[in-house]
Amino acid sequence: MLSIDAIPASVPGLRAARLTTDELRVGMKEFHAVVRIERGRSEWWVRGRVWTGGPGTIHLKQPGDVYRDVAHDGPVTYQAVALPESDLQRIRDEGKVVAHPHFKPGDERGLLFQRLHDAVAAGADRFTLEVAVAEAVEAFTVLRGATPDHTRPVRRAMAYLRERLGEVITLDDLSTHAGYDKFHLCRAFRAQIGMPPHAYLTHLRIARAKELLESGLRASEVATRVGFYDQSQLNRHFRRIVGTTPARFGNTRG
Repeated sequence: MLSIDAIPASVPGLRAARLTTDELRVGMKEFHAVVRIERGRSEWWVRGRVWTGGPGTIHLKQPGDVYRDVAHDGPVTYQAVALPESDLQRIRDEGKVVAHPHFKPGDERGLLFQRLHDAVAAGADRFTLEVAVAEAVEAFTVLRGATPDHTRPVRRAMAYLRERLGEVITLDDLSTHAGYDKFHLCRAFRAQIGMPPHAYLTHLRIARAKELLESGLRASEVATRVGFYDQSQLNRHFRRIVGTTPARFGNTRG
């Protein structure tokens, strides 16, 4: 069971929602988000380890993060805030990730993210929210890059896949670019990212397909632009990952 209730926000580009679920889900994040557990306890895997948290726990999510729920102690309620993409150019340009993505209640490093959530929950006015968003974005940049989460070959492989998602990619090409033999690369990639390179590439392609559909491109034009052989291959993966067809997804945003 998954229920999602949108929370009105007065800042353009800021999206917020309250989610309650008892399902164990697997996926890849497509945007920067700050999530706070409001009720219940949960365990989840991301970046090579299992994290656990209860009410007040802050979790930072970034594009490309693969997450896997491990366990819930009954239904868990989250408040999720997706930060405006227009404010995140510095983060995207540098291509780094937050060194520590998880903060327990009372951790001073998570204070600005807690303030953002409090402002959203209180229905704060636009100016108050704008300040809270700016401080949260700056906190993202301060936290990033202290210790790499992924080894250099895996980081190079991830960048290669992101930059060439519309092309035909071979494992030999990927391993050559990463500077690691293909057997060790596959093992390291799965261990650090949470899925093998081909599955990660599929998620990247679906994320790009969603962007194209939201921009107004017809579903029939999307497949080859994101590296799929044909429309049927796009439909199959899109339905599996998003839960609907590309055409229906595009129509709901037209």
